Amino acid sequence: MSKQGNLVVGVDVGGTFTDVFFLDEANGHCRVVKVPSTFGDQSIGFIEGLKKGSDSLAKIATVVHGTTVGTNALLEKKGAKTGIITTTGFRDVLEMRRRDRPQTWGLWGNFEPVVPRDLRLEVDERTLADGTIHQAVDPDKVAEAARTLIERGADSLAIIFINAYANNANEQAALEAARAVWPNAYVNTSSDILPEIREFERTSTTTLNAYLQPVVASYLDKLQAALAKDGSAAQILIVQSNGGVMTIETAKSLPVRTALSGPAAGVMASAYIAGEAGFDNVITCDMGGTSFDVALVAGGKSALAPQTSIDFGMVVRTPMIEMTTIGAGGGSIAWVDRGGLLQIGPQSAGSNPGPVCYGLGNDHPTVTDANVVLGRINSERPIGGKLDRLDVEAAKAAIKRDIGAPLGLETMAAAEAIIRVANSRMAGALRLVSVERGHDPKNFAAMPFGGGGALHAGALIKEVGLKSALVPRYPGINSALGCVIADMRHDFVQTVNNPLVDMDIADIDRQLVALGEDGLARLDASSVNFDGRDVTFELDMSYVGQTHTVDVPMALTISNGSTGITREAISAAFEARYREVYGRPLKGIAMRVLNLRVAAIGRRSKFDLRLLAPDPDGTFEAARIGSRDVWIDGGWHQAGIYARLDLPIGSAVPGPAILEQPDATIFIEPDLVGIVDEFGNLVITRKEIG
Repeated sequence: MSKQGNLVVGVDVGGTFTDVFFLDEANGHCRVVKVPSTFGDQSIGFIEGLKKGSDSLAKIATVVHGTTVGTNALLEKKGAKTGIITTTGFRDVLEMRRRDRPQTWGLWGNFEPVVPRDLRLEVDERTLADGTIHQAVDPDKVAEAARTLIERGADSLAIIFINAYANNANEQAALEAARAVWPNAYVNTSSDILPEIREFERTSTTTLNAYLQPVVASYLDKLQAALAKDGSAAQILIVQSNGGVMTIETAKSLPVRTALSGPAAGVMASAYIAGEAGFDNVITCDMGGTSFDVALVAGGKSALAPQTSIDFGMVVRTPMIEMTTIGAGGGSIAWVDRGGLLQIGPQSAGSNPGPVCYGLGNDHPTVTDANVVLGRINSERPIGGKLDRLDVEAAKAAIKRDIGAPLGLETMAAAEAIIRVANSRMAGALRLVSVERGHDPKNFAAMPFGGGGALHAGALIKEVGLKSALVPRYPGINSALGCVIADMRHDFVQTVNNPLVDMDIADIDRQLVALGEDGLARLDASSVNFDGRDVTFELDMSYVGQTHTVDVPMALTISNGSTGITREAISAAFEARYREVYGRPLKGIAMRVLNLRVAAIGRRSKFDLRLLAPDPDGTFEAARIGSRDVWIDGGWHQAGIYARLDLPIGSAVPGPAILEQPDATIFIEPDLVGIVDEFGNLVITRKEIG
């Protein structure tokens, strides 16, 4: 692919700020930009960020984008009006779910699916579980149902037939009939989106994909048009929830794969930065304006979950980086419940109006307000360029009224209580992904990023028992940096659902090869240059009679049209994986293969992180810009203030200290020390005693 420019740009649109990372491939220079996100039309802030970092958009060769458009549409239930055509008798699968309910206890609980019942229509057809067509679908009935949905205002369509994963003939016939009358390209079939057993998960994923298509496609079209208007022919790649990237055309057809796009990019960046810095085991901590997202990276690899629940009843079954999210962001509101207990979130002030100190109309204190009152955030130099200064007195008044008065605390004690409760909730999330999954925290380092993560790193080290914290060079734009280094990835799944002893291994081999070659062909069609390409193979397996499966990696390669897979290799790999997960395999019980999973990965070039290292001519003394009082553990302490980006390699910054930079603030507690490594990262550890 010929490039018109030499800039590769990563863009992450968050709830408060749009973060942009520029990499000049010609000279290796990097630049970061942070601009306010624009609600209503995120493409405006996107283009503003590009223009702020480059005098000509024509210099941009590639834009890699982590987007929250799909996530927000799901959470706010603002997707397109969607219609469903399904098998007679299965109209209510989306509403029945797994017979779960929003609240475990009690008799009350409402759930309204994203597609109301009058937009879920049935047609006569039936495919049996073994793939036999019991009743062929009538294309005229499908066309009639499609016309009815159009009359009722549907913008997109999902065709979901029972057992279509085993044989998609009826769905494909219905697809042709529906496309002949549907006014746009937003027509989906479950066998294209998720050819996998389990009716609810397949129904939910296909429906949500259709629900997002018009919204995400419209947004991406705006981006392309805005770039073209400013003279840019840059290729746009979109980050997927699995941490890989895809072309803009794939994103338009499979928008459900962007459900956790932005956070996934941050995890990928963290894994790469940590690995280069010699940290194979880290827990990533992404603290934004609304949430605190935690993911585990063990042995240099992040875990992929086969599915996630975006909200109650909104299940997406597609590989996603496994994350735990809690409502403990900078904008999370602190409040006292009826029992007199201090709570943090899940309500958030967001970015507009934002925390009380923003002065934009909110009068409920937030975590950011507490950090400002305690002196940990510089009220005269707020990050992001959105405000000239922060209103400390307004934040104090709100904390005193809403927290101090009900709890009988002075203002400063109340502010510190907010931070302690927030830290406790964050620590609980870290334990959830480490201790509760069999990992010892002392073997892991926290990796805080986002605008506020590094303010809480020291507390997390001590509360969870971590060995250290690794703060990246640009924590506030870590997800944007992750966009630049993310590999391209295409995931495929195919249900087989057979006991291992009865499987046709030659047929399984043919299916694996076909999926792998399809993935490689998609990589080739992307027109992206790769340093290398990999195809990975995995099986979902269990013992016969078990409901839950384990993922079984298979060390296979495609050679001469075959993977070389054998029944013996499958059995050995399953027993080894089962032993790893559960302690020992079971004897005398037949094994079952439920699904085949294949991933085609195109490895994109990674830039040398030493490009981010500080100026070798800088000095520790020049980086110190003063000191100020900071409230710590019930009293005021003099904390040194440093320009973080000016600290030279090898600098040791003793706590208490505040390190400031345009995209984030770092707080080093009194009993900790921060050391700048060769890449410009800050490694925070406990001070040596004696």
